[in-house]
Amino acid sequence: MARFDLSDAEWSIIVPLLPNKPRGVARVDDRRVLNGIFYILRTGSPWRDLPARYGPYTTVYNRFNRWAKTGVWINIFNALAAGSPESMAFIDSSIIRAHQHSSGGKKGGPDHAIGLSRGGLSTKLHAVVDAEGLPIRLALSQGQISDHAAAAGLVASLKRLRHLVADRGYDARALVEQVEAMGATAHIPTQRNRKIQRSVAANIYRQRNLVERYFCKLKHFRRCATRFDKLARNFLAAVALASTRLWLRFYESTT
Repeated sequence: MARFDLSDAEWSIIVPLLPNKPRGVARVDDRRVLNGIFYILRTGSPWRDLPARYGPYTTVYNRFNRWAKTGVWINIFNALAAGSPESMAFIDSSIIRAHQHSSGGKKGGPDHAIGLSRGGLSTKLHAVVDAEGLPIRLALSQGQISDHAAAAGLVASLKRLRHLVADRGYDARALVEQVEAMGATAHIPTQRNRKIQRSVAANIYRQRNLVERYFCKLKHFRRCATRFDKLARNFLAAVALASTRLWLRFYESTT
């Protein structure tokens, strides 16, 4: 078995989450196709360079693209992330450089979450992780968008939130009030230029490295470390699949 392929334990976890195909022509072997997708995500290779053992690259790409379009990959990620208690959450963002092949959209068309930031064309990935450092919410924005601008929607979806930990980039009164209205506590240090400083317990704030470690693990998947996909939905699907792999390894290690 190639080192990129799903183990038997990982496969047993993900197979019940795949869409049913009750009639018509049977799908090409799901496990082989998924292994091919994970190979592309991990190595960052062009689809045409997919090794022959995974079958025709067109079959693998079409499955990835079609299921990204219908939200299958996001649904699988959400199903696994639903196992998190969500009570302690850590939020942050990371800049993803956009490859020149991903930024050739029609002028005047949708931006697909590619913007012009200080480092050039980029996408910002916003993520929330739990107390285990596992991702539970994901979102994309243009690279120049501020951190707290995308936080409201992510935080609103955390129904069991009790503690939110973030850095100074999330110091916005609206966000703090939103968290407090949910019955939770915002552990967010204030900007240094504010007259009234909000204190944050050091033992809680230092755990924020969990979200930074998540980004580090995610970027082992080279297709996530650099954005090659033109469509935002396909890039988000790639991030969701890489995050799904982290969840599969967690469940595998705890069963």
